[in-house]
Amino acid sequence: MTKLRVGLLFGGRSGEHEVSIVSAKAIAGALTAEENANKYELLPFYIKKDGSWQGCDLARQVLSSGEALSCENSQPKLWQFPAEAETVDVWFPILHGPNGEDGTIQGLLSLMQVPFVGSGVLGSAAGMDKIGMKSIFAQAGLPQVKYMALTREQVWSNPCIFPKLCDDIEQTLGYPCFVKPANLGSSVGIAKVRSRSELEAALDSAASYDRRIIVEAGVTAREVECAVLGNDSPKASTVGEITYESDFYDYETKYTSGKAYLLIPAPLANGVIEQIQEKAIQAFTTLDCAGLARVDFFYVEATGEILINEINTLPGFTATSMYPQLWASSGVTFPELVDKLVQLAIEINSGSEKPEVSLST
Repeated sequence: MTKLRVGLLFGGRSGEHEVSIVSAKAIAGALTAEENANKYELLPFYIKKDGSWQGCDLARQVLSSGEALSCENSQPKLWQFPAEAETVDVWFPILHGPNGEDGTIQGLLSLMQVPFVGSGVLGSAAGMDKIGMKSIFAQAGLPQVKYMALTREQVWSNPCIFPKLCDDIEQTLGYPCFVKPANLGSSVGIAKVRSRSELEAALDSAASYDRRIIVEAGVTAREVECAVLGNDSPKASTVGEITYESDFYDYETKYTSGKAYLLIPAPLANGVIEQIQEKAIQAFTTLDCAGLARVDFFYVEATGEILINEINTLPGFTATSMYPQLWASSGVTFPELVDKLVQLAIEINSGSEKPEVSLST
């Protein structure tokens, strides 16, 4: 049997470059595991922080070492792809953050006319931009925390307007609240603020990351997550809960072993779990996602409210990542999960022919 050549694409031009390497290493292990060894041939491709594509030999070195390659004295040729890229049958992008899960690489792969794992341009872009995502969720009737959308210009351009902007945030959302860049992942650039001085500093910091900023009201709730797998008929995993001793689920807490604790399955009533699963699938289909996504919620135990926080269309695959652990708890092993994702990529790109339908009784 001829093996499918899987182009594992990792690294990238974002603050989550190192996380991408760790995720890619895990996926590479699954593709070459005994269960999949006869199905797939692994062709890794590494994108350095300067945007240059590196072929399989250098990519394997990065996977082996787990260390990013230096960009010193590098002259990137952004559109010069390694020759091996022409032989790829299906792409597996695991590029977290901007230029990786925001629709940009998905658009490039679509132009290549080769199947790829995950959502297309629409689902990726909408899932990455927190302001656009929340607007779409609101139209779909999915309940959320109160929020305000801002721009860098509002924060930086006029010192006379900035105090009124902070007044509006205090009156509308109160403290504590969370300030976030609209288009970053893995909690990069996020700050929890409890006072005017912290708010001003957080807005200034967020504006340095992104020209669009979102401020969300704080809520006393349990943080729960649900994994989704599929295309037009997606399935939801069991629900997991995140607990931690830090002030909030920031970058260090998320990616440092022992900083956060995952409760899988979450100790929730069956009725609550079913509602979370239903809302996760609704969020997935509303954004026209494909392949995989992790949907994060706040469960306000005092009122019974289930508030959607965000969707991640390219979640992490590290040892501490929730997405693969949720499916493991649901009976899908890591090699099986990776295999399913590759098959879903092929499926979503091969359904253009209209099936024959018999009208006879």
